[in-house]
Amino acid sequence: MRIAVINRDRCHPKKCGELCIRFCPRVRTGDEAIVLGEDGKPIISEELCVGCGICVNKCPFGAISVVGLPEQLEQPVHRYGQNGFALYGLPMPQQGRVVGLLGPNGTGKSTAVKILSGVIVPNLGKSSASWEELIGIYAGSTLQDYLRAVAQGEVRVAHKPQYLDAIPRVFSGKVRELLERTDERGVLDELTEELSLSPVLGRDIRELSGGELQRVAIAATMLKDAQFYFFDEISPYLDIYQRINAAKLIKRLSAHASVLVVEHDLAILDLLADVVHLAYGTPGVYGVITLPKSIRVGINQYLKGYLPEENIRIRPERIEFYAHAPAECIERPVLCTYGTLVKRYEGFTLTVSPGELRRGEVLGVLGKNGTGKSTFVRMLAGEVEPTEGQVELELDISYKPQYLRAEEYITVREYLHSLSDEVDTSLYRTEIVAPLQLEHLMDSYLPELSGGELQRVEIAACLSRRADLYLIDEPSAHLDVEQRMGALRAIRRFSERNEVTSLVVDHDIYLIDLLSERLLVFEGESGRWGRAMGPFDMRTGMNTFLRELDITFRRDEDTLRPRVNKAGSRLDREQKRVGEYYYRVAQ
Repeated sequence: MRIAVINRDRCHPKKCGELCIRFCPRVRTGDEAIVLGEDGKPIISEELCVGCGICVNKCPFGAISVVGLPEQLEQPVHRYGQNGFALYGLPMPQQGRVVGLLGPNGTGKSTAVKILSGVIVPNLGKSSASWEELIGIYAGSTLQDYLRAVAQGEVRVAHKPQYLDAIPRVFSGKVRELLERTDERGVLDELTEELSLSPVLGRDIRELSGGELQRVAIAATMLKDAQFYFFDEISPYLDIYQRINAAKLIKRLSAHASVLVVEHDLAILDLLADVVHLAYGTPGVYGVITLPKSIRVGINQYLKGYLPEENIRIRPERIEFYAHAPAECIERPVLCTYGTLVKRYEGFTLTVSPGELRRGEVLGVLGKNGTGKSTFVRMLAGEVEPTEGQVELELDISYKPQYLRAEEYITVREYLHSLSDEVDTSLYRTEIVAPLQLEHLMDSYLPELSGGELQRVEIAACLSRRADLYLIDEPSAHLDVEQRMGALRAIRRFSERNEVTSLVVDHDIYLIDLLSERLLVFEGESGRWGRAMGPFDMRTGMNTFLRELDITFRRDEDTLRPRVNKAGSRLDREQKRVGEYYYRVAQ
C-alpha cells in the first residue's frame, strides 16, 4: 500500500513550473497519475503512482511525500482529504486510569484527541463516513462504548491546550476571575493551594510568567466537571518539583474520569500514566497509534526505537542513558571567571557564588522556578545589571531567551541568512539544519510557526551567531523526544567543534543529564531568594539539586533510564542514606 501526501502550503506550482507533473514517468506514458486540482495544485493518484520518488526529489519546496505502508494499515481512521495527512488507530480512554500518548509531533496525536472529544467526525479515509461505521470497526473493544457516547454527545470534555499564548488573548482579567468562571467541581481553594497559585490570584492574566500560566491552565482544566480530561503537555516552563506535583494531582483526578495525557518529559510520563499508546509515522504525512502498552514497556520500546509487537523500527538509533556520572577526564582551558554577584528586586534577592566557565564545555543549569536562573543568564548576557559585583566578560555572547516572539514577517531562511553567511554550506546543513529538522521550514514565515517550530528556529539562530559564549534558556519547551535529542546533538557538537562554551538552562533532567559536562545548581525559595552554587561535576551537581527537592531516581534495569522513586519507598530511603540521588542502578 502506498500513501501520497502534498503539503499544500508549501506547494507553489507557478514557481516550479509543475516539475512533479513534467517528470512523472506515468504521466509521460499518458496516465493521469498527477493532475492539477481546482486550486491549481497537483493531485497524485495513489492507485496509479509507482512510488519511483522522482516527484519527491524534483519538488524544490519539499512539498511531496510518497511512503509505502504495511498492508494492515489499509483503512485510516481519518484523512484530511485527498493527498492529505492520514491517521491510523486511536488511543483508548479508560475509566479510572491515566492513558499516556507518546510520539513525535505531527503524527496525529491532536487529531486523535479531537476525534475522542467529538470535535472531528472521523471519515475513515472516505469523502464521508458516519460514527456508526467507526463504532463497528471497534466493536468488542473498550473503545466501542466510549465512541458511541461521543457520537450521541454524551461525553463532557475538558481540554488543556499545548500552547498557552492564546489564553491572554481570549480572556482579560484577574486569575481568580478566570478560575471562578471554570470551577464546576467546587474545589477552587483546594486546587489553587496545591498548585501554589494563591500568590497570583489577584494578578492580571497578561502579567503571568510561562510557568504561572501553565499552572493556571492545568487548574482551569481540572476545575471543570468532565468525563474526559485531556492534557496536552503539562511540563513546559514548570520545574521538576512542579511537574511531579501536577502529575500527582492529575493522577488523583483519574479516580472519577478518563484522562489522556500527551507528554514528552519521559520521567513525568512514567510517573503519571498507567498505560501508554505510542504514535509513530512520518510527521505531516501519516501517523499510527499503537494498542496500549504498560508504561514501562512502552517507554522502553520508544527509547530503543523498535516496537516488537508491530515489528516496526521507528528510529534508526536508540537513546541511551548511563548508570554512572561521566568521568571528568577532559581538561579544558578557562574561558572566563566571575565573582560574587547580587541582584535585588522588590521582594527577591539572587546571590551568585564565584565560578568559572570552560572553553568548549556544555554547562547545565538546574533549579526550581523563581530562584533566579533566567536572571543570572540575563546578567551574563548584559541585559540585567547586578546590584552588587560586576559582570565584565569581554566575550561575544549569543542568547536564546526563555520566551520567544516572532515579530518580523520574514522567512526562516531570510532570518538565518541575516545572522550567518554559512547557512547554505553543507556543514551548516549537517550540523544545524538536519538535527533541528529545519529542512521543510526554511521557506515558512516566522509568525506562522508553531511553538515547537519557533523553538527549533531560535536554537539555530542562537548557534548561527559568532560568539564565545552561548546562553540557551529552556530549549526543550514544546519539543518532542526526537526533536530534543536533535537539539541536544546540535548544541553539543557545535560546542565541541568550535571550542565555544554553551550554558543551557532546562527542567528536562534527561536532557541535562545527556547534554552537560558540569552543573550549576540554584537553590532557594521561589520568588523570595535564590543562590547559584557551583559549577559542580555531574554527580555532585545532581545530588545537590535533588537533595534540595527531596527526590531520588532509580534506574530501569533494561534501558538505565532514570525513574522517579516513590517517596518513602525502600529505594528512596536507601539512596538518601548513601547520598546517591540520581546515578545509581536499582538492585
